[in-house]
Amino acid sequence: MKIYTRKGDKGTTGVFGGKREDKDSARIECNGALDEANSTIGLLRTKLGATHEWQPNLHRIQKDLMDMMSHLARPSGSNKENPNPKPVDGAEFCEQWMDEMEAGISSPSDYFLLPGGNEISALCHVCRTQIRRGERRLVTLMKEDPECVEDYIIAYVNRLSDLFFTMARAEMDKAGVAEEKWQLFLYKRKKKPTAE
Repeated sequence: MKIYTRKGDKGTTGVFGGKREDKDSARIECNGALDEANSTIGLLRTKLGATHEWQPNLHRIQKDLMDMMSHLARPSGSNKENPNPKPVDGAEFCEQWMDEMEAGISSPSDYFLLPGGNEISALCHVCRTQIRRGERRLVTLMKEDPECVEDYIIAYVNRLSDLFFTMARAEMDKAGVAEEKWQLFLYKRKKKPTAE
């Protein structure tokens, strides 16, 4: 079987159920952004090495992203049912992992940070920002096809960006690399006393 079909040569692509959409539609833009993030997670996994403790959870996240993308590729009203699983516990899974990592980091997360530190930390930030872009495209898709975007998807994607921020911090802490702080989170900033 050949990998190319020539069906997309005029700027459309197939979606779940057999319909075709423009390649710059909100649905395809959303899935494209999440696909980019998934590919970068794959790169991160190769940099970590096969025995790294993060591997099982990152493998799960990659599979969950594929499942969610398949559901986002199914327009509401499609007669074809999607047999792929729905990772409805994704946000909770991220929160539990973040709590475990935060407990092992020597300093609290009070600051916006300059992305970087070392290669693994920087890659975590690339994942974080790509997921944020996917989330923005997800919101656009929600406006166009609200029934397609189930609550668990937007919650999971939102939590994933927080997770990769935490992973970046955990990696830097483990490696003994100092964080480059920008400024306190808004809710942490103290009001300056007013002059009398």
